[in-house]
Amino acid sequence: VQLQASGGGLVQPGGSLRLSCKVSGIQFTMYNLAWFRQAPGRQRERVARISGTFNELYSDSVAGRFTISRDNAEKTAYLQMNSLKSEDTAAYYCKAEWGSYEYWGQGTQVTVSS
Repeated sequence: VQLQASGGGLVQPGGSLRLSCKVSGIQFTMYNLAWFRQAPGRQRERVARISGTFNELYSDSVAGRFTISRDNAEKTAYLQMNSLKSEDTAAYYCKAEWGSYEYWGQGTQVTVSS
């Protein structure tokens, strides 16, 4: 099983980034997909989740600014991040989960700074 996250980088406040998470080795359509983030010295937190039936859930800190989506044909999850703030700076991780099964991708760094 592999989850390959990409799309991070340096962006100015107010800017946008789109993260991608390419998944292989699982029956993709069955899995819920989520994006987490972890800033230095802080606990990892979930920011968005999308179910196999495309139901979306967001943390209060990103609701209205971030959008999670999935492309089942491409076996890829996305996180569109708009109106980025300095407090969004963190390593972002994707996760696939189904019942007791869970798999993590490596982090992709997002830095919001002028």
